[in-house]
Amino acid sequence: MKSLNYMLIVLSTIIAAPLSARESDVLPQLKPLIDQVTKEFDQIPAERQKALKKVALFIRTKVQAKEEPQLTFICTHNSRRSHLSQIWAQTAASYYDVLGVKTFSGGTEATACNERTVAALKRAGFDITNSTPDQKNPVYLVKYSLAAEPLRAFSKVYSGEGNPKSNFAALMTCDNADKNCPNVEGSILRVPIPFVDPKVSDGTDKETATYDERCRQIAREMFFLMKQVNS
Repeated sequence: MKSLNYMLIVLSTIIAAPLSARESDVLPQLKPLIDQVTKEFDQIPAERQKALKKVALFIRTKVQAKEEPQLTFICTHNSRRSHLSQIWAQTAASYYDVLGVKTFSGGTEATACNERTVAALKRAGFDITNSTPDQKNPVYLVKYSLAAEPLRAFSKVYSGEGNPKSNFAALMTCDNADKNCPNVEGSILRVPIPFVDPKVSDGTDKETATYDERCRQIAREMFFLMKQVNS
């Protein structure tokens, strides 16, 4: 009888418990890839883990001070790696319930969010709509959550429309931007986390595989980053 009562108490607790962020917010179609990359943190080299932990400390410090942690991911053209990083970082923050984090992306010059980047994100499970199909630099609405407003993905300089002008962390996602932009105006933390440009495979039979691999690598590192905030 005691055993039965205990089971009933446990069941009632489970039923009454609120859904976690990962169960309630993130789009269901993203979960298979998320389940995979969150088991692959050991694939991240020690030096990159160190850099990501530095960003996690920045976020944690801001949260504890009741300030909004702002992350701007920067690459030269704001067309591939910076978008992948921004979108996966915001998704990871939602998944791990890291409240208040806002992610942005920008370049040292503006071009367009590359259609191959968009295709890779769609294959990963994001719901993406081109809201301005007639423009050379379209604005893509990227839905990652059942509850949150979609992210607006379009190419811009890092100080451009909608991006923070001060009090943010600058994450350099390509070597070129890292070298050519040693000082990011307005940033209070600058961390290089360069990724190999998937552009190297454009127009080849390895194109899809290369973009999917980079998308997965960036997802893995952004989920590692956000998990460290709560560690």
